[in-house]
Amino acid sequence: MLIRYKKNYEKIAMGLLSFMPTEKDLKNLQATMKQYEVEDSMQLFLWKEDDIVGIIGTSLLGEETVEIQHISVNPSHRYQGIGKNMIKALKEVFPGKQLQPNEHTASFFERCDFTDHDC
Repeated sequence: MLIRYKKNYEKIAMGLLSFMPTEKDLKNLQATMKQYEVEDSMQLFLWKEDDIVGIIGTSLLGEETVEIQHISVNPSHRYQGIGKNMIKALKEVFPGKQLQPNEHTASFFERCDFTDHDC
């Protein structure tokens, strides 16, 4: 289930985002979290099953496009379709909008969208 980020999820969100290659540095990670908290055009969502196991971050690009900035799944929960389910759930959160990856999420996004493999 996709849930919106709240400040009380900050530690788990930072932990999940730190799996992204661009967020390995603590200062970068803290700056990214701050952006999601203050920028109206950016939203962060968490994927909850029994526990929170994934995170996906978006940025609105105009009226019709949502760019996927970050997507990460806890390593012990990977290859179970969670990433794919997060993208499907985002399509429901942003009906009528086009989802588009950035350069850091493109290969994952394409694999989920265009093949039958679990991500």
